[in-house]
Amino acid sequence: MGTKWRSSLAFFFIIMMLTYGISGVFTGIANGDRYLFKNYFQSVEYQERVNYFANLLSLYELNGLTKEEAKKNLTVSSEEIEEHRYRYGSLSEQIMNIEGQYDADISAAKENGNTEVEKVLTEEKNKKIADITMNFKDDEHVREKVLAEKEKEIDRFFEENYKYTQAEYEANKNQFVYYLKSLDSEEVYTNLPLSAKDDPKAFFTKKDMYHVENYSGARGYIYSTDGFNYFGSGEVMNSFDGMQEKKFTGQIALPKNAPSDSVTIIELRDFQKSQTIYYAHSISGVLALMISVLLLKKRRLFDPILKSVWSDRYNRMPLDVRFALAGTALIGSLISLFGVIDYYPFQYGYEWLYSFVFLLIGAFFISALIIQSFLLVHQVKNEGNLKKEWKTTLLYKMSKAVADAFLIQKVGIQLVILLGIVFGFGIGVVAVLFEPAFVLIYVPAFILIGIPAVLFMFKRIGYFNQIVANSNDIMLGNLETDLPVKGKSALAALASNMNALKHGVKTSQQKQVKSERLKTELITNVSHDLRTPLTSIISYTDLLKNPALTEDERASYIEIIDRKSQRLKILIEDLFEASKMASGSIELIKQKVDVSQLLQQALAEYNEAISESGLHFRVTYPDEPVYAVVDGQKMWRVFENLLGNILKYSMENTRVYITMKQSGSQTVISFKNVTKYELSENTDELFERFKRGDSSRHTEGSGLGLTIAKSIVDLHGGQLEIDVDGDLFKVTMMLDAV
Repeated sequence: MGTKWRSSLAFFFIIMMLTYGISGVFTGIANGDRYLFKNYFQSVEYQERVNYFANLLSLYELNGLTKEEAKKNLTVSSEEIEEHRYRYGSLSEQIMNIEGQYDADISAAKENGNTEVEKVLTEEKNKKIADITMNFKDDEHVREKVLAEKEKEIDRFFEENYKYTQAEYEANKNQFVYYLKSLDSEEVYTNLPLSAKDDPKAFFTKKDMYHVENYSGARGYIYSTDGFNYFGSGEVMNSFDGMQEKKFTGQIALPKNAPSDSVTIIELRDFQKSQTIYYAHSISGVLALMISVLLLKKRRLFDPILKSVWSDRYNRMPLDVRFALAGTALIGSLISLFGVIDYYPFQYGYEWLYSFVFLLIGAFFISALIIQSFLLVHQVKNEGNLKKEWKTTLLYKMSKAVADAFLIQKVGIQLVILLGIVFGFGIGVVAVLFEPAFVLIYVPAFILIGIPAVLFMFKRIGYFNQIVANSNDIMLGNLETDLPVKGKSALAALASNMNALKHGVKTSQQKQVKSERLKTELITNVSHDLRTPLTSIISYTDLLKNPALTEDERASYIEIIDRKSQRLKILIEDLFEASKMASGSIELIKQKVDVSQLLQQALAEYNEAISESGLHFRVTYPDEPVYAVVDGQKMWRVFENLLGNILKYSMENTRVYITMKQSGSQTVISFKNVTKYELSENTDELFERFKRGDSSRHTEGSGLGLTIAKSIVDLHGGQLEIDVDGDLFKVTMMLDAV
């Protein structure tokens, strides 16, 4: 017993060493481009931080541009005038569009005798038509409008970008030192304590600096316009010609006396620590791998496996099942090893714990893979056994069952069609349960296809039962009634054969009474013929009815079903979350939050999707922060759902208006967009679970976005309302302000 335990412990130790070795090799390969013979200052993180600081310098110090100068030098090109003039079509198209907007309301006011409303609407319409007409007559009239739009963009830029990045700029000035000189004017910008006689190069030494970035030659220069382009305002700056682009050369460095709690210094320490772990893990992993491979070559480690009870049970499994289990062990091993790499470089305690757990799981899968591979190789070497065992595999049995089912091709094809129809309508029932709108497709299809298929199946089963009953009559000696022969199916041929057989028996009885031996042979032959069409069904269903089916075999089928049910799982999870919120059983973690900043962050998260959508977002924020006591994570979900709906259901190349304002004691946020799908006037339907704006269901989504958003707002004591005016879709959210 002691020897057996020592052998098991030795095997476990070797497998753990092998797993650790493989993880070390994986880590060395996966992270070599980051840590191998590299330092922190070559990393992407550091380069991004230096570039970010350089752009902040460009924005706040080097450009020297004021808002008034920017507006003063604005220009409008003839192309911009033409673009604004034809933005909404030709003159006739724009006039027709304006008339279409007002004529219905004017006619309604006229019919109701409301002359005052009729007069106001008519004057408003005429004023817009006159303005549009002037656009096509006077370039100066259009130029003033374009200038006003550009001035508004400049106001927004100076208000938002400068305020947003000011704190970042001040923080970065405490981390870095810089000395930059203009190539045009010799003007110097620096935060070094320099006097007129000091040489700036004396400050940028290896003794005082961790790293120095030189901006000249191959490294490139810093331009006074870099900040505008970096912070996404290049289009604003391109709208006027008054800003002179200046070129600067010099140095930006990370000093050794930088604050120890600054982000860059913390990243430097973390990188050095991670690099040490990388070298230790990779080198020790290679050594562990070499030692474990040498130990595994010893044959005596595998001898007990061949003699064990589990080996015998494993070898009795079908060959294809064993190959599938080995493949599963291989996949599990790779996933576990990549799981170790995912938590690299183990900077926190939980990362060490998770990596160790993945290492244990990986050891289990690798040991299973090695043992199975050893047993499979041992089995494959015996070719006689391999050929014999092939006939016991599930694939062989399944192919045999299919071949038997298609022994009569017509029967096999009918069976496949009927099974496909039954399976399809089964999926249809599930779809209708989760989306009642599918009943419009399901019911007609069931009437036209399902019912005829069911009648056909019952008709065939009834015919088959008649044959079985008639065979029983033959067995009892009743030879009077013939089976009806309907069509040219296999059952009809069988019925015809049964009739012929019955007539043969009857004729034979009329001539003479056969001997007991002939009677026994006749019954045996008839029984054999009756069992033949049942063989395929019995052999096919026995695979699932077999009580000796192993858990691994069941798991392989469950895994297939699991992959097909993942989309439903997402719907169920969303429905469960919506139900929890509607019942008020969810816990909110409320705190004072700047809702305006939260909305900006949500828009920034969708920035790439917004750019690709072709939609034009017009966002208006208050000048001051807007605070409310809310659960920031849940309110983020509200903004995420609303922005997601806008991106899915908005008509291409239209504007989206998002407005936030404070009205009394409430914060009011509105989202307006033009929908690509026609909406019902009953807006309450849009809050129903699984209700979608796209009734044809061409878009992705669970149909629970607005339901969850409204539930979250309701739990905060706020309101979420929907207004639909033609194709204009508006969501208004109201929260109590602080």
